[in-house]
Amino acid sequence: RFIQNPADVPNQRPSRKAEVDNVQRRARRDVEQAHRFALEKFTGDLLDVKDNLERGLSAAQDGESVDPAKLIEGTDMTLKALTKAFEQHGVATVDPVGEKFNPELHQAMAQQSSADHEPGTVLAVVAKGYTLNGRLLRPAMVMVSKAP
Repeated sequence: RFIQNPADVPNQRPSRKAEVDNVQRRARRDVEQAHRFALEKFTGDLLDVKDNLERGLSAAQDGESVDPAKLIEGTDMTLKALTKAFEQHGVATVDPVGEKFNPELHQAMAQQSSADHEPGTVLAVVAKGYTLNGRLLRPAMVMVSKAP
């Protein structure tokens, strides 16, 4: 921009500094808001799961006879809703039965002799593992085969 009056130069510097300060302040506020509300959608999806669990527990504790088939059906539906929420937000299950043991994704809890499997094969999963967008949250806790 062409300055016609050289006397205006000192007056422009404070306004530019104020503009830069405002941009930095807005950027800090935006990052703070992003951190504060990053889990908002995920948490909202989990609220339905919590409500369903509370309803099931309440029905089971009411003292009336509860049809086990209905309780199983409700629990299964709740698990499916939780699994869907996990998938929508990048949480994947690590369930490695039959796979080669991978120390980056699995934690060996025990070894068992097996003539039917190659040594180092996951025979059973004690607890599934989970990743978040490819990053390990919890390793799968597994039983691994060894030579007889």
